[in-house]
Amino acid sequence: MENNAITIETTVNAPIGKVWEYWNNPEHIKQWAFAADTWHAPHAENDIQVGGKFSTTMAAKDGSVSFDFQGRYDNVKLHKYINYTFDDGRAVEITFLANGEQTEFIQIFEAEVANDIEMQRAGWHAIFENFKKLVEQN
Repeated sequence: MENNAITIETTVNAPIGKVWEYWNNPEHIKQWAFAADTWHAPHAENDIQVGGKFSTTMAAKDGSVSFDFQGRYDNVKLHKYINYTFDDGRAVEITFLANGEQTEFIQIFEAEVANDIEMQRAGWHAIFENFKKLVEQN
C-alpha cells in the first residue's frame, strides 16, 4: 500500500462466521453499505473467490446521485483475509481476527485522489458502524 492508505478498525460482538457472512452476502451488503441514512445500497453482487468480481451500488435515497464500487478479488482466505483491487486500481486488504464471540475487523485501503482523505476515512468509518450495528442486532 502507498502512503495514502487509510486504516479502519472495529470489533464486532459476533463470531467470525457471522461476521464473514454479513460482510460477503449481497443481501446483507445492501443493508449496511452506505455512510448516511439518506443513502442506501440498492444493488450488490459478490463472488468471493480469487478472480471473482464484486459490485455494490451506493445511491442517495432521493435518486439524485449514485456510484458503483466494483473490483476483483486477488486473495481470499476463508474467515481470515480478503485482498481485492477496485476497477480504478486501488488496493484493499481486510483482516478478520476471531476472538471467541468477538471478531476484530481491520481494513486498509488506498484512498482515492478525488476526495479529501479525512472525508473518506469518515465515510468508511460510518459504513463500518452500519455493518457492526446490523451484525450485532441480528
